[in-house]
Amino acid sequence: MLPSFLPLRRRLLVAAGALPLAALGDDGPPLRLLVGFPPGGGTDAIARLLAEPLKDELGATVIVDNRPGAGGQLAAQALKAAAPDGRTVFLSHDHTISILPLVLRQPGFDPAQDFVPVAGLASFANAVALSPGTPADSLPGYVDWVRRAGGGRGAVGVPAAASVPEFLVGRIAARYGLDLVAAPYRGSAPMVGDMLGNQIAAGVGSVPDLIEAHRAGRLRIVAVLGGARQAALPEVPTLAELGLPGFEALPYYGLFAPAGTPPALRARWAAALARVLARPDTAARLAALGLAVEFSGGAELAARERDYRAGWARIIERSGFRPP
Repeated sequence: MLPSFLPLRRRLLVAAGALPLAALGDDGPPLRLLVGFPPGGGTDAIARLLAEPLKDELGATVIVDNRPGAGGQLAAQALKAAAPDGRTVFLSHDHTISILPLVLRQPGFDPAQDFVPVAGLASFANAVALSPGTPADSLPGYVDWVRRAGGGRGAVGVPAAASVPEFLVGRIAARYGLDLVAAPYRGSAPMVGDMLGNQIAAGVGSVPDLIEAHRAGRLRIVAVLGGARQAALPEVPTLAELGLPGFEALPYYGLFAPAGTPPALRARWAAALARVLARPDTAARLAALGLAVEFSGGAELAARERDYRAGWARIIERSGFRPP
C-alpha cells in the first residue's frame, strides 16, 4: 500500500508507474538488487557493474544486497518475502530459478507462483577450467593426467550442489570412464580461490566466474558449453567439439521481482535496464566478463526460462538424480 500521507494525485501517479521509483518516498530505503552469491564472484561483479547506471536511470540509489548460500536459495527466499513495491529485484541466473526447483524437494519458493520475470539481460556459458598446478592444457590432457596420476579418480569443484556444473562433472566422468567427484562450494568465489591455491585440480563454473583468472594466466579454461565457441574465448573448444554433445542451450541472467509487483513498476525496471545495456561502455564491460548481452522483456524471459527448465528436467531425470 502506498503511504497515505502522499497527496492523492502523487499516489495515483506512483501506482501508475508515471513517477520514478524514488517517488515512493525520498526518505524510504534504497532500491535493492538481490544477489544469491558472495562478493567477488561473477554474479556479484555483474550486479555492481549495473547498480550505478541503474541508479542514474531510476533516480534512486541501488544497492547490491548479497545473500549468499545454498546456490542462491537464501536470496530467492528473501525475494519471496520482500514487499511487491518495486524496491526489490533479484539478479539471478538459471541455477536458482530453473535448476533448484528441480533438485530440491522443498526449495522454499516456487518461481512460477512467487516471482515475476522483469527482464533478461544476457546469456553466458559454463566452462571447465584447470588449476595452475594441474599439468594439462586441454580437457583430454586433464583426463589423461587423472588416469595416470589419480588412477582414474579425482575431484572437481562446482559452485553449488546439484547444479548444472555438478551434472556436467557426472557426464564428463561417464564419457571418459573416470571416477570424478563433484566438490560443491558456497559460490564461485571460494571455488576459484581454492583453484588458484591448487587445493583442487579442476573446476566447472560460469565463464564470468572464471574469465578474469584465465586471462591473467592464473587458471586455464579448456572447454565451454554451448552450440558455438564463445566470442570472449575463441580459442576454447566446445564440449560438443570434444565429443560431449547435449549442452547447447545457454543459461541466462535476468531480473525477477516478487509476485504482485505492479506491471508499471516492473516496466520501469525493464526500461531502465534496456537503456543501461544500450550504453556502449556498459555493454563492453559485460562482454568482457564473458556475457552475450541481449535484452529481453519479461514475457520473453519467462518463455525462455520455461524451455530451459524443461530441457534440464529431462537431463536430470536421465541422470538418475533424486531430490534428497
